[in-house]
Amino acid sequence: MRGIAALSLPARVFVAIAVAVVTVGVAFHVAMVFLQTAPDNTISKRHADVVDAYVYPEFERNWKLFAPNPLQQNVAVHARARIAKDDGTTETTGWVNLTAMDGKAIHGNPAPSHTQQNELRRAWEFYADYHDDNGLPVGLRGRLSEQYLKRIVMMRFGAELNGGSVERIQVRSAVTPVAPPAWSEEKADIKTQYAVQPWWQVTSADLPGGAE
Repeated sequence: MRGIAALSLPARVFVAIAVAVVTVGVAFHVAMVFLQTAPDNTISKRHADVVDAYVYPEFERNWKLFAPNPLQQNVAVHARARIAKDDGTTETTGWVNLTAMDGKAIHGNPAPSHTQQNELRRAWEFYADYHDDNGLPVGLRGRLSEQYLKRIVMMRFGAELNGGSVERIQVRSAVTPVAPPAWSEEKADIKTQYAVQPWWQVTSADLPGGAE
């Protein structure tokens, strides 16, 4: 096999540059993920903002699979929109159960996508972990989680809805405790509890392909 040696000089230079770029990219990714996962140290503390901005939310990991107490609640994410019409009027839509939409897409599908199964769920968990009881973001991760959740909602709604432009959106969680089994003597209130978040202004950055 003649391999790279058979290539012309410009081609070999291109291959060398491509390999170098890929190597640097992989090394940077591994370093960021390692610093986010490893115990706190001088480097991770000094560059925490850079690490968090790179890792969250796409490369975040958690270990809830191994939790001794699995979740005993069903959590759904709902959203609604405030629409500006061409005639100057506004309309507020009803609540849309985004989680139910994902569930419908998964039901009967032997190989559902990772996005259908986890994107919205993990986005909400990320958001809830870094927002206070008043819906205010906590630090950089709070702001990142808000932007991420807004983009997911706008991917579902689109910039145009019901004959108008989506100007603002609002999300809420619907938490319903799982009822105890029939043979159990445990008593539980299975009433759904809602946590409504503040209205968010929609910008071009919240739209698919929007500016950063």
